[in-house]
Amino acid sequence: MLARIYKPSKNAMQSGKAATKRWRLEFDSSVAPRTDALMGWTSSADPNGQVRLHFDTKEQAIAFAREHEIPHRVTETAEVKRVIKSYSDNFAYQRREPWSH
Repeated sequence: MLARIYKPSKNAMQSGKAATKRWRLEFDSSVAPRTDALMGWTSSADPNGQVRLHFDTKEQAIAFAREHEIPHRVTETAEVKRVIKSYSDNFAYQRREPWSH
């Protein structure tokens, strides 16, 4: 069973980045989920699909996986470059596009 080590991305519904600072180790599902015919719920017989471990650093997550002999894959995330703008830039004379109205 392969484990995936990664830093989760920011939640699209919130502007905060608190959940993106820690590394996560979670197992890939070895069994395909199945749909219940009556209710339409999805379920799986794999209990490891529910396991999520959090670590402060990538090295701690890798050390845990190696200590417990868990095959793992590390996924690096690209840092988002933040562009700082001012509201007054919308009305600047040197604006690349002319004001629309």
